[in-house]
Formats: sequence, C-alpha cells, structure tokens
Amino acid sequence: MLRLAEVALLLAPIAALVAWRVLAAVGGPSPAIVGIAAATLLLLAAGLFWMSSAERNPPGGTYVPAHVEGGRIIPGHVKPSD
Repeated sequence: MLRLAEVALLLAPIAALVAWRVLAAVGGPSPAIVGIAAATLLLLAAGLFWMSSAERNPPGGTYVPAHVEGGRIIPGHVKPSD
C-alpha cells in the first residue's frame, strides 16, 4: 500500500520540474530556479533515504509467496532463517 509520503516524494520532483520550466520561460536563471534545483536535489536525497530504510528483509531469509489460508489472503513475506 502506498503511503502519502511515498506519493509526495514521487510527485515532488515532477512538480519542481514543471515549476522550473515555467520560471525558465519567464526569464533567465534566477535565484528562484536555483532554489528549485536545490529543493529537487534535497527531495531526491530524501526519497533515496526513505526507500533505503523502508522494510528491509533479513539476510538469508526465505521468501514465502502470497497464499490463501482459511479463506484469508496472506501477503507474501520473508521468513527469517532458523
């Protein structure tokens, strides 16, 4: 399930690019464009950090695919090695 922060991190660089293009059409490089570039790089770094720290699987674990158990769907998961 996508979380709101993940969607925001996905859409933020796209919004920054659109703002960049609009401001660039108005005039040459300005402090606003430089600020947008810096904000985009920060959002990229935040997104990479977010994705690297999200739900890691234990090393050596065994993947158990999604299955139906007792009429309920059990999502896929990694079972730690014993």
